[in-house]
Amino acid sequence: MTGETEEAAEQLAAARKLFASPCEFVWGTGDIESLPPQSLPEIAFVGRSNAGKSSLINALTNRKTLARVSHTPGRTREINFFKLGNRLIFADLPGYGYAKASKAMAAEWQKLIFAYLRGRASLRRVLLLIDARRGVLDLDRDVMRLLDEAAVSFALVLTKSDKLTADELAASHADVGAEARKHTAAFPEIIATSALRGAGLDTLKMQLAVLAEH
Repeated sequence: MTGETEEAAEQLAAARKLFASPCEFVWGTGDIESLPPQSLPEIAFVGRSNAGKSSLINALTNRKTLARVSHTPGRTREINFFKLGNRLIFADLPGYGYAKASKAMAAEWQKLIFAYLRGRASLRRVLLLIDARRGVLDLDRDVMRLLDEAAVSFALVLTKSDKLTADELAASHADVGAEARKHTAAFPEIIATSALRGAGLDTLKMQLAVLAEH
């Protein structure tokens, strides 16, 4: 085993250990004025309604019901915060772009999401979840532009990759990669994940574990 391979194996083992740590719900709010105090590095999970945010959090932490998974898009209306091993905070943001929400309600959700993303000093990275079957839509681009303007680092994460064939997934990955290259705050690596099959989870854990060190 080469030194490089050994180092990668050690990083993976450390990341898996972190994500096997206790993880608990610590705060929920639909009001930007009542966010929890800032302390640990925060990772925000953002995406369109039904993009798979809660499912991904549950899969990463190997829990079934830590983050509530709703089969009704647009159901989550708060930012929910979870603490992982006293080293990271996960922020599960409301989904945006739910067509059946009233315009007033949709505007309020978007206002909450954007206010959080603009003004949270402890935020280390945003994971912008893209349903691999749908690709990047205009509302996703709005969020990317906001993150560019706020100089907040974000990574694009493809979800539900198990729903596509290998060729379809490769095409989706390429399209999303082309979009990412247009944005100054975008992290270069795009990770295709499946909460159901576990694909991509170790890679994502390693990426996030690095942020827990800073």
